[in-house]
Formats: sequence, C-alpha cells, structure tokens
Amino acid sequence: MAAQATFKSIKALVPLLDRVLVQRFKPETKTAAGIFLPQSATSNPLPEATVIAVGPGAPNKDGVIVPTQVKAGDRVLLPGWGGNSIKVGDEEYFLFKDAEILAKIKE
Repeated sequence: MAAQATFKSIKALVPLLDRVLVQRFKPETKTAAGIFLPQSATSNPLPEATVIAVGPGAPNKDGVIVPTQVKAGDRVLLPGWGGNSIKVGDEEYFLFKDAEILAKIKE
C-alpha cells in the first residue's frame, strides 16, 4: 500500500527531481441509463490522470539535468497500481517518477 500524507493545500506540495504529481480520473458511479454502480465495481483505479505539477528533472550520470517529459495540464496513462498517495481534504493525488508514466495522451 502506498504511503499517505495529509496537506492543507495542494499548492504546498512541490515535486522534487523527476517526480510528477497527478490526480487520477474518478470512475463513473452511475451509468448512462441512470443505474448506480456498487463500490466494488468502481474500486479499481482508472489508468488516466491529469498532471498537476512536475519537478525540474533529475541529473543523468554526467550531472546534466534531464527535464521531465510531461508538464502541468497534460493527460497521462499510468500503470494500474503504484505511486505515493497524498490526501488533500477529500481529494487524492499521487506522486510518480517520470519514468513510471506510460504515455502522454494527446486529444
């Protein structure tokens, strides 16, 4: 299970190195026909998220800073599980390393 921390504001959190702060999309709890889905049907996290903030990048073996591949506002594809959970009020965010992000979604 990922570690959890609590902050008063998401603006208080600035990712370091190649870390990326994301907010996963919430699964639908109601179908188009108006049927409410049980919690067990929506418990798996969706693989898509919005990037909230990014770190400046991490140094490579030569000491040169390699910037992250995504920027705030990007939609990304994440692995099914992982990341460090951060709770801000009722909202949940996750910190991933830049290399753990599977793809950037361009639509």
